[in-house]
Amino acid sequence: MIDFNLKSNLPEVQAELERRIANAATRCANEMERHAKLRCPVDTGRLRNSVTTAVETEDDTATVYVGSNVEYAPHVELGTSRSEAQPFLKPAVADHQDAYARIIRSELDG
Repeated sequence: MIDFNLKSNLPEVQAELERRIANAATRCANEMERHAKLRCPVDTGRLRNSVTTAVETEDDTATVYVGSNVEYAPHVELGTSRSEAQPFLKPAVADHQDAYARIIRSELDG
């Protein structure tokens, strides 16, 4: 007679996956922030210095926020009836999709 025991490693695998997702999200957020600051128009530097990131993770989901709390940031990004748009946030995300995909792949391939 052969005795054997099965052990589930699912909790460890899940924890590792969540860690890797959080790392990928953080790396992508930092890269997005860097690109936004590079594209941000500068007068006094207040807007550029206000660009920050936040990453929220829950289970196997990560949400990245890149933005500014400066009251005139939307007017710069989107423009107004008096001034042309000078987007810096949207291009920081949209123009670097391949780089973000590489970051995610590298974290998940680990």
